[in-house]
Amino acid sequence: MPLATRDPAAAVAEAVRLVGDREPRCGVTSIVAVDGPSGSGKSTLGAAIGRALDAPVVHMDDIYPGWDGLADAVPLVTTQVLEPLAAGRPAAYRRWSWVRHEWSRQVVAVPATPLLVLEGVGASVRPAGDHASVCVWVEAVRDVRFRRGIDRDGEAYRPHWERWATQEDALFATDRTRDRADVVLDTTSL
Repeated sequence: MPLATRDPAAAVAEAVRLVGDREPRCGVTSIVAVDGPSGSGKSTLGAAIGRALDAPVVHMDDIYPGWDGLADAVPLVTTQVLEPLAAGRPAAYRRWSWVRHEWSRQVVAVPATPLLVLEGVGASVRPAGDHASVCVWVEAVRDVRFRRGIDRDGEAYRPHWERWATQEDALFATDRTRDRADVVLDTTSL
């Protein structure tokens, strides 16, 4: 049964505890996957877990190939980051340019490390999720998440947010991602 909480500090503490109790599932690297719908607070929680573990954080936002690329990002992070780490090889990914709407020339190296936080929508969706030692699900009611996103990005991005939410719903329903979470954090009231 997952820990269900509204307290981010409790979610961080439980993720840290669990990763200490579990074997790595990505070669010698233990992955903490922080997943959930957009606007729920994954980046904030992922950063807090990264600090608590002194672990690097890989952001799925760098890997999505645009507003229609959610489903494509899961195999990309799996083949470019997780499978190389699992095999003991160097890992790297190309960063998506949200400004130019194309892959940038920038390649981001992912160090060989005993601990890694992977945060973003789809971080624990299979096959990426099969490499995670700990899965954390972050959620909030849709209206709150959309308000957060529109407040940050501007009203002009509402059609993108709506398009993205449709992709999230389909991806999570097929994968049953939340059902496999070890920790569930509800940030609606934060």
